[in-house]
Amino acid sequence: MLKTLRNQDEPVKVRLAALQAMQAASFSVVAFESSRGDYIATLRAIADDPDPELRQRVLGILAREKDGYAQKKLIEGLKDPKKALVPPEKALQLLSYDVHADAYSAARDIVKKPPDEMARREALRLLAADATAAPMFEKLLRDKKELREVRQIAASALQALKPEKMQQHAREILLDKSDYDDIKATSLTALTQFGDQEAIGKDKALLKSVDRLSAGKASAKYRQSASRFLGKYSQ
Repeated sequence: MLKTLRNQDEPVKVRLAALQAMQAASFSVVAFESSRGDYIATLRAIADDPDPELRQRVLGILAREKDGYAQKKLIEGLKDPKKALVPPEKALQLLSYDVHADAYSAARDIVKKPPDEMARREALRLLAADATAAPMFEKLLRDKKELREVRQIAASALQALKPEKMQQHAREILLDKSDYDDIKATSLTALTQFGDQEAIGKDKALLKSVDRLSAGKASAKYRQSASRFLGKYSQ
């Protein structure tokens, strides 16, 4: 099967079937141990195969194995599109299995100069584990001109990286009459799940704002989030 995998003259369907069989066999750790070295070496050898589906499957397996060779190739492709073995958004997804400083650096470059919006979003998702990216996520969260999905990613990242900052921004968003309902709903969820119960319970301006908006023409998502929030904090 390893020989079949390496043979570019074989039909791709046959090579993919061999790959699937080898992958299944690899789960039998003890029985497969004697073949593991050859298996990984074969995967590395065909990581730049002409067939894009086989190439992506192979890099996916290596990435889940936290293989250094695959990580190097993926980062090279992000830095130089001519060397890319998979689309940038896929490379970023695969790098997330074992993130290192080089991956963060490549992701920051993608955010600054994205090839497309999908790659930018994947770069932001990868950076959600980088503590130094918190200021960037604060800026994205408060930017009303930014895509809603990007602001949602920023909110989730900020909650994980700097929860106290997320609480602060969530309050300010909820007091801002001009912000969007879906972003307000995300802010409500953050405060409902992680807010300081005593402080929020005494925050009359915030409670009044949430109550007023929930009684207006707010979206169903906002009203549901507001109901949970007021049920926890209103006395």
